[in-house]
Amino acid sequence: MPASKIDLSPHNARAYLEPGPIVLISSRHGDETNIMTLGWHVVLEFSPSLVGCMISGGNHSFRLVRQSRECVINLPTVDMIDTVVRIGNSSGRSVDKFADNALTAEPALRVEAPLIGECYANFECRLFDDAMVDRYNFFIFEIVKAHRARRPKHPQTIHYTGDGDFMVAGKIVSRRGLFRPGMLGNGRS
Repeated sequence: MPASKIDLSPHNARAYLEPGPIVLISSRHGDETNIMTLGWHVVLEFSPSLVGCMISGGNHSFRLVRQSRECVINLPTVDMIDTVVRIGNSSGRSVDKFADNALTAEPALRVEAPLIGECYANFECRLFDDAMVDRYNFFIFEIVKAHRARRPKHPQTIHYTGDGDFMVAGKIVSRRGLFRPGMLGNGRS
């Protein structure tokens, strides 16, 4: 029997559709570096590995990423939730977010933007397509190098549901025996 439904504001749909975990975008242009908290991203393609990110034009990182044409997408875990919130609530125009949050800026291998050492995974990205930047602030990046911690295999990531509420990735449920390539819309179904 279908569940009884209540009306939902379209603005609140993101709490149910947000595609992935909160990430920290690190950027560098010239002598300036910054970190921003980001929840609006989506995997677009597998090969090449493309990720779309919406970075608000008013955000300090927008200029750094636009001018450098690269960034690092860093994946924090639940133990970093207070740091994630502090980064999101401050502006890189007035503070050094690495120093203020005791984060380690590590050199990347393929881009100039720094990795955040404390994050579980780091994805070095170069701008692949900027056709939607002017109209939607939507950057399409290609991941050119990826790194992750050896353990755990499935980290507890943070997912934003709106209004200051977060959800933590939970228990892993495997269906490997039933899974077929193409089931999840990668062009084969």
